[in-house]
Amino acid sequence: MTVFLATLFLPKTVYFKLPDAPPAKERPPRRSNSKKKLERPPLTLRTSLFAPHPTNSPPLTPTDSEGAVEDDDLFVNGDGLRANVSDDGEYRAPADKESPTWGSRAFQPKSRANSPPPSSILEDAKTLEKAKQLGRQGVSQPRATRSDSHDRVFANANWRIVNADQGNSGLRNAAEAAARDGYTGEYTWVGTLGMPTDALQGTQQKQDIDDRLATEFNMYPVFCSDKDFDGHYLHFCKQILWPVFHYQIPDNPKSKAYEDHSWKFYVNLNQAFADRIIKNWKRGDTIWVHDYHLLLVPGMVRKKLPDAKIGLFLHVAFPSSEVFRCLAVRDEILEGMLGANLIGFQIPEYSRHFLQTCSRLLAVEANSEGVQLEDRFVNVMSHAIGIDPTNLDLYRQDAEVMKWIDIMRDRYKDKKIIVARDKLDHVRGVRQKLLSYELFLNKNPSWRDKVVLIQVALSTSEKSDLDAAVGDIVTRVNSSWANLAYSPVVYLKQDIPYPQYLALLTIADALMITSQREGMNLTSHEFVVCQDGSHCESKHGSLILSEFTGTASLFGGKELSINPWSYRQCAEAIEKAITMPDDEKASRWSSLREVVGHHTGSHWFTGFLSQLDRIYDEQHRHDQTSVPRLNLSTLGQQYSNSQRRLFLLDLEGTLIPFGPMNALIPMNPQRTLGVLNDLVYDSRNTVFVMSARRPDELDRLFRLVPNLGLIAENGCFVKHVGRSSWTEIADRQKVSVWKESVKSILQYYLERTPGSEIEDRNCSLIFHYKNAEDYAMAERQASDWTSHINESCDKQRVHATQLDDSVVVEPIDWTKETAAGQIYEEMVKYGSGASSNGAPDFLMVIGDGREDEKVFKWANQLNTEGKVKQAVTVSLGSRNTEASATLTQGVSGVLVTLQKLAGLS
Repeated sequence: MTVFLATLFLPKTVYFKLPDAPPAKERPPRRSNSKKKLERPPLTLRTSLFAPHPTNSPPLTPTDSEGAVEDDDLFVNGDGLRANVSDDGEYRAPADKESPTWGSRAFQPKSRANSPPPSSILEDAKTLEKAKQLGRQGVSQPRATRSDSHDRVFANANWRIVNADQGNSGLRNAAEAAARDGYTGEYTWVGTLGMPTDALQGTQQKQDIDDRLATEFNMYPVFCSDKDFDGHYLHFCKQILWPVFHYQIPDNPKSKAYEDHSWKFYVNLNQAFADRIIKNWKRGDTIWVHDYHLLLVPGMVRKKLPDAKIGLFLHVAFPSSEVFRCLAVRDEILEGMLGANLIGFQIPEYSRHFLQTCSRLLAVEANSEGVQLEDRFVNVMSHAIGIDPTNLDLYRQDAEVMKWIDIMRDRYKDKKIIVARDKLDHVRGVRQKLLSYELFLNKNPSWRDKVVLIQVALSTSEKSDLDAAVGDIVTRVNSSWANLAYSPVVYLKQDIPYPQYLALLTIADALMITSQREGMNLTSHEFVVCQDGSHCESKHGSLILSEFTGTASLFGGKELSINPWSYRQCAEAIEKAITMPDDEKASRWSSLREVVGHHTGSHWFTGFLSQLDRIYDEQHRHDQTSVPRLNLSTLGQQYSNSQRRLFLLDLEGTLIPFGPMNALIPMNPQRTLGVLNDLVYDSRNTVFVMSARRPDELDRLFRLVPNLGLIAENGCFVKHVGRSSWTEIADRQKVSVWKESVKSILQYYLERTPGSEIEDRNCSLIFHYKNAEDYAMAERQASDWTSHINESCDKQRVHATQLDDSVVVEPIDWTKETAAGQIYEEMVKYGSGASSNGAPDFLMVIGDGREDEKVFKWANQLNTEGKVKQAVTVSLGSRNTEASATLTQGVSGVLVTLQKLAGLS
């Protein structure tokens, strides 16, 4: 069967051979900076961390064309290849020199999309008319005089398939490594070509490209309009999702521009992916969706393919619920993600944030294993991605790498080298890094001509004041301490070839990563591999790593952990890194290398798919449509052939309809009481009724049914058969402790929710808001109350659950399952009623609520282990269940079933 790997960009793209195009390796000329320079205040007027030489007046920071190191022969080779960097922080080696570089976009069509789109253009006719007057026909209106000839050129040009220079390199490397290491499954890529395709619409070229990618490369390209891709990627993904997932809330996330435009484009592109997958899916195939670009795809596919096996992996961080809730379309994104069977995150912190967010915003029950929806369970796991050390070692043996190692060792002889490579955006913390390095030089004058920071800054599509700020710092540091033979900072605002990148990692004394938030920085993994000493004797450099990267949680403190906002801590880490004894460096490196060797891309790839296969089978077994109906004929035979029977029957929703107890007791449900009397009349039967009600309430309700066992407050109290007193299973002292904490929380919300009330039971608390003056507000905030209690009182072994019109707070250690277990053990040891000692040979559990699922699982386990000859577990709900059978007739069906069994005695 096939695994569909859905990722925004395919590993391949198309390169058109245009008749008038320049040679592929020719670098585009730099544009002259003829425009007037931006007006900026002099350095002396700007805030800085330090001003070591106030009398100096360093020059203004160079502009874009001046600030980057211009074709330095140390870092740029003749072919002008650029670094390939993905959002996961891994540097991908160019697969071949025929691949188009960033400067070779002339070999691909131009986008017809204009950006940014005008606000509310889909609804506001006045804005649309104004846009037409200004010559902007929406987000994507072609200029006929220019586009016709442009389209004809690409519709008839020769083309070939080449390796793409963008996309999720960590995923690609992991898939290739898994195949090399023995993974035999077939996988097919689904993604865009990473180029505008409007020029190809309706042409034979498009069909030929589609056919060749599918037949020769096992890839299904997704063709979407340029406006959809532009609105999806450049606007919603990069301006909304990316900042939010990295704890940077957009200035106005609920603005109409994003709500009416970018979101619709995001939906459109996700739908195009879903449609392509659905069209090619066969029963038994696996769908694995990747990253934040495609969060709606699982839900869209689930609607059309209810039985599909779907996995989702988020390669970036997942923020806390306080940040995520700022999104205007937060519910839609969560519901789209929950279309998967298994959702994977890099580290447990991100998984926990997701579970808390679902509980808080969607009011669903979430536990450590996943999210319980009404009709199914969605598993959540954390499994960190890694690199491919084997392939990296092969690259390191290249003669080009060895050459650059020798060149840089000679150039930086007797210098301590700190290496850094980051995208130049606000998330990567480049500014904080440079300020910390400036602080280090100020505090350690003796190191000012002995240490060099080489900062490779990869430019991004967005232009901001960050460029200027970073350039100012570099200029200030270099103007203060540089001389003809030494510059404390080598600032490269350009990409470098892969051999030079590997050489830098090899000769570095430290790698410094100061990301303010990052899913999993794989550059640190590559650094550890390159520092094995095979190319540089006794070279085990130190890793300075931000605590806000996912990688930091894997390395167990063997890195030098830093808070990038603490300049002093970062400066101290730099000093420690370059002065650390060799034996300590070797010890730290050995531990880091072990972690990198365990968390490989191959291990991640096969591990996730294996876990998806396992949980899919488990979920399918528990699906309500897969669980058989209760067979009364078989049940009757099992009942008749048994001698020691134990019944555990839920009360509300199973034996009687839901409703307040004060309404049920005067009604005196005669049919239920009559059936129970008939059942307990047989001395071979031991019957217990389970309820969330208080003991005194159950005594009043069942006073006419002698020899009936009772379980009150969901397992905190048990009244055994034939006894007049209750046994308190829960530890009242522990209960009183957590009650004080929870009461203070509930009291806070009670004062702010007029009309609500708190019900104090013996071992539980219930916050009722059915009669709240503002019920809608109370219902919305109930998930906040639930999350607040679960987060603040977790160590006190208490759990809050949101139900209809109420929030119930109960202990974790005493449940229906624990009460059932005690009853079973006592029955085995002492017998019950007139039955002889020994385990029951017939066990029946009937329930309809989520709290009954643990009892189902416990009873099934007894049957599996052979401790009970026959275990029958029956669920009345329509949700997925642990029960072995279902009964759709509700309360009446239960009573009929029990009545028939009683008649067989």
